[in-house]
Amino acid sequence: MITKRETLPTAWRFLDERLNGAIRWVFAAAVALTILDIGLLRAGVQSETLANSSQPTTDPNWSELIASMDKMHMAMAAIKESGNADVDFVRLMLPHHQAAIDMAKTQILHGKDPGMRRLAQEIITDQQSEIELMQRWLKQQEPASTKENQTPARSTRKDNQK
Repeated sequence: MITKRETLPTAWRFLDERLNGAIRWVFAAAVALTILDIGLLRAGVQSETLANSSQPTTDPNWSELIASMDKMHMAMAAIKESGNADVDFVRLMLPHHQAAIDMAKTQILHGKDPGMRRLAQEIITDQQSEIELMQRWLKQQEPASTKENQTPARSTRKDNQK
């Protein structure tokens, strides 16, 4: 059994064995943030950064990044469990991906490094595509009765009078 203390090093070893170059670092960061988020949500605790995120700062870059994370955490916390692991995964991933887009937009606005700005643009493109895919998938999961209730009636009053 892996302890909490061993989780991040274990995840890093897994990534290190399977990924190369910059992709390894992107995945490692995502895994680390996800592990941190899950741990904080389960413990019902906010990190010092999140707790202090409402305090004003003079750095607009930092403020925007923190605001993106706060928005994501609030959206994820508002999602109610459906009982369907696939649906729950997708519904939780949507705000996660949107936060990645928001943070990448902040990087493009404030970042200086051309490589990181390029990566941010790729994140926006990829995450938006995945959001659209997940939204389409969720629509396909709606029960038939829900879809029928959303379809407007075909006959109108005039049609019935003819």
